[in-house]
Amino acid sequence: MSSVDSLDSLMTQLRALAEQAQGVKVPEKSPTGPDSFANTLKDMVGSVNHQQSQANTLQSDFAGGDKSVSLSQVMVASQKADLSFQTMLQVRNKLVSAYQDIMNIQA
Repeated sequence: MSSVDSLDSLMTQLRALAEQAQGVKVPEKSPTGPDSFANTLKDMVGSVNHQQSQANTLQSDFAGGDKSVSLSQVMVASQKADLSFQTMLQVRNKLVSAYQDIMNIQA
C-alpha cells in the first residue's frame, strides 16, 4: 500500500470518527476500527521508514564512489523521504489535535 493510499484511508477514517463524534451518521466505505486504524498507521510509518532507508543507502553508495548512482537520484530520493516524513508529522499533529478535541467534548 502506498503512503498516499494509506493517508487517504487514514483521512477517511478520521472524517468518519469526527462526524460520529458530532452525532452524524456516516456511510462506511471501508472497515474501520482499532485494528484497521492501527494497521494504516503502521503501514504509513513503514513506508516512510523504507523511503528514508532507501535514501540513506543511495547517499552512502554515492559517497562511496558508486558510479551507478547519480547525484540526481540521491537528491530525488532524499526529497521524497523528507516529504513523506513531513507529511507523517502533519498527520500526527492532526491526530493529536483530534484527540484533544474529543477529550474536550463534554458528555
